[in-house]
Formats: sequence, C-alpha cells, structure tokens
Amino acid sequence: MTQVRVVLVDDDALVLQGLRLMLAGAAGIDVVGDADDGDGLVGLVREATPDVVLLDLRMPRLDGVAALRDLRGTPDAPQPAVIVLTTFDAEPVVLDAVRAGASGFLLKHTPPADIVRAIRAAADGEPTMSPTVLRRLIEHVADTPGGAGGVRAGVGAPGPRAATESREDGLAPLTDRERQVAAAVAEGLGNAEIARRLYLSHGSVKAHISSALTKLGLENRTQLAIAAHTAGIVGTPPSPPPRP
Repeated sequence: MTQVRVVLVDDDALVLQGLRLMLAGAAGIDVVGDADDGDGLVGLVREATPDVVLLDLRMPRLDGVAALRDLRGTPDAPQPAVIVLTTFDAEPVVLDAVRAGASGFLLKHTPPADIVRAIRAAADGEPTMSPTVLRRLIEHVADTPGGAGGVRAGVGAPGPRAATESREDGLAPLTDRERQVAAAVAEGLGNAEIARRLYLSHGSVKAHISSALTKLGLENRTQLAIAAHTAGIVGTPPSPPPRP
C-alpha cells in the first residue's frame, strides 16, 4: 500500500495531538509534519512534501484561507491536496477556501473513519466534501449575484430561458462528455462511480476531469462541481453503452 504523506496545521495543540493519534493507527497514512499557524504552511510543505494537508481555518496569526492563498501563489512549492478541517460551516468561509484552492471541506466533528477516507480520496484526486456541505455551498453561490467568484458561470439574464442559456455559457468550452462528467462530479460521485455510469474507463474519467479543469481555468473538482450546478447541467443523462 502506498503511503499517503499528511501535514497537519491547527493552532489547537489538543486537536493536533488527537489527529496525530488517530492517523497513527490508520494503515497507509504517515503524518510527516505539523504547524500551529498558517504562517508556517509554505515552509512546512516545502520541507515535508506532503500529499495532503489538513488545514484549520481560524488561526491567530495567519488564517487558513490566507495561508492557502500563499501556498497556491507559490508555484515553486509542492502543491498538495488541501482539506479544510474546521468547526465552522458558514458558507462564505467555505466558499473563500474553495476559491483559494481547497480540495475539500470537513467539519472537525467528522468521524475519524470518514477523515481517514477523505485523506485517501484527496490523495487520489477524489471528492473530499460531504454532499450536504457541497449542497449548502452551491445554494449559497446560487443565491449570491456573482457568487461563483473564480468559477466561470454566467450571472443570468431576465427570463428563464435566457437565464439558463447564460448560465450554460460558462461551460461552453467543454465537450458533451466533459459536461456529463462535470455533472456527475457535482453529484459527489467518485471516479469509479462516474466510470460505471458513463461507460468509461477510470483513466478516461480522470482525463475528462483534467481537461475540463484546464478549459475552465479551475483548480479542483469542487470548483468544477460548483460550475456544473451553477450552469444547471446536473442530471444530464449519460450516453448509452456501446453496442456489442
């Protein structure tokens, strides 16, 4: 089993200790460093080269969102998947973290087994945001004019048909298959589930997601999910299976 290298960043010493103890018993996961504030994130990532970072949002000197912006804005530093782990589930804070390049979002009261699964999923490029949190985030974006921020999506125009067409323009660069994959990502499906639904190989699903992210100028599948929901394409029917 490949070891997933993990870094922990939280200003609460008890939380850090608890996470270390919890992850120490998880097969295939190796905690390679920790920090008690966001101002140590970039240097720690350079030194420890983790696959995944668990990052708190509220810290005294540099909060998690600012630290993540610093990391994503340092192209010569390693760029691991970052899971925001916090007690706060306010949608604007989550949206800020997603815009900054977070790969996922978990509440600190998430059961240990789910945190371990999320770490493994993040290391493999899979979803790490619970459907409930994702739905609340998408509802917030939908209710906020221009709320998609860095996610390419139209603001909408008068009239239902015009609004739908405007929203869909945000995904105009995508092929039909890429749109179907984006819609499935927005439902919270993992790559294996998408492959089964759309009759694709696992590698093809990854390739379509990567292509969609590049075309839309997005950083991760959470942003892609928001774009798909904002465009109103969730529920796009899959193509029929190939004829024998």
